Amino acid sequence: MSEELILKNRLKVARAEKNISQGELARMVGVSRQTISSIETGHFNPTAKLALIFCIALDKKFEDLFYFD
Repeated sequence: MSEELILKNRLKVARAEKNISQGELARMVGVSRQTISSIETGHFNPTAKLALIFCIALDKKFEDLFYFD
């Protein structure tokens, strides 16, 4: 693959669907609110473990939350 893959996410949309704030999601998954913000804005990519914890917390499949652009 010659082109760079950029991991994107739909965490903000998934949070809104469940009416959960960044702080609430952070407490649910055991990270800081700043980490949630950094992931949502694409400044930080979660580990595979954290990504799967998001899936469990938000009741979403991995491909519903994360994708390549």
